[in-house]
Amino acid sequence: MWPNASSLGPCFRPMNITLEERRLIASPWFAASFCLVGLASNLLALSVLMGARQGSSQSRSSFLTFLCGLVLTDFMGLLVTGAIVVTQHFVLFEWQAVDPGCSLCHFMGVIMVFFGLCPLLLGAAMASERFLGITRPFSRPATASQRRAWTTVGLVWASALALGLLPLLGMGHYTVQYPGSWCFLTLGTDPGDVAFGLLFALLGSVSVGMSFLLNTISVATLCHVYHGQATAQQRPRDCEVEMMVQLMGIMVVASICWMPLLVFIAQTVLRSPPAMSPTGQLSRPTERQLLIYLRVATWNQILDPWVYILFRRAVIQRFYPRLSTRSRSLSLQPQLTRRSTIH
Repeated sequence: MWPNASSLGPCFRPMNITLEERRLIASPWFAASFCLVGLASNLLALSVLMGARQGSSQSRSSFLTFLCGLVLTDFMGLLVTGAIVVTQHFVLFEWQAVDPGCSLCHFMGVIMVFFGLCPLLLGAAMASERFLGITRPFSRPATASQRRAWTTVGLVWASALALGLLPLLGMGHYTVQYPGSWCFLTLGTDPGDVAFGLLFALLGSVSVGMSFLLNTISVATLCHVYHGQATAQQRPRDCEVEMMVQLMGIMVVASICWMPLLVFIAQTVLRSPPAMSPTGQLSRPTERQLLIYLRVATWNQILDPWVYILFRRAVIQRFYPRLSTRSRSLSLQPQLTRRSTIH
């Protein structure tokens, strides 16, 4: 793929780094601690979610199903990628010796793209579900259920996986990245690399932008209902506000963690003159920036479960007791059953 690299596999670029530099950059204890904290956080969130789903309303049950899909994705992402990275940090193996055919690198590249896009796409799907539930309550079938939510989660997983497989089908390449402990898409000048990098960055950015737009409209609608002249029967329940607070938290975390990396990828592949040399080398500052932004993005998998854990009514009531004493209000949907009994 690159000159002077014919003896290496297609996933190896020239990378001038010594073993001592790798030891200084790749701390096995930090990586292991990071993964353990993330796995424990997601397991805790799953246990709380299992209890919350019992006896929940229809709209909340669908929302909790999306949350389960998000937490499961974050857990598996930390488990699979962490197993590779932590092992590499402890052993400091040479990737060329362990994986000369690039099978492991290709696998890691696919799962990095998959587990990177899934939280962003799921956030957009959750925002769409809440937008319809709040602003268009009669546009959805009354039988919308957990099965429909799980189907949407499955479609998100399939879409992210299909995108992750594109480099294996000829659109772009996965290569070993600085400091030689992980694989990701290539920030090169090859048309396939440019197209795949832009597609990844664009899809992630559009998902974040869509979440921001729909969540803003949903929050504005809830505020209008609360402070407008609507009757008490039309005011949203506390659980609807709780869901929007959690969804806004998930959106903020995803934006802070992922937007720097997405913007950096788009800027790098479009840079003129190109960031990558004809021999496949990136400048050391560019490699370090990519590593830093990737580490920031991985915090999303740890912070997502804590958004749900901390922004539940049971927790908020400890800091805002008036929430528990306030009279329970009803749904945005008019109570048709009550009207039918009157007639």
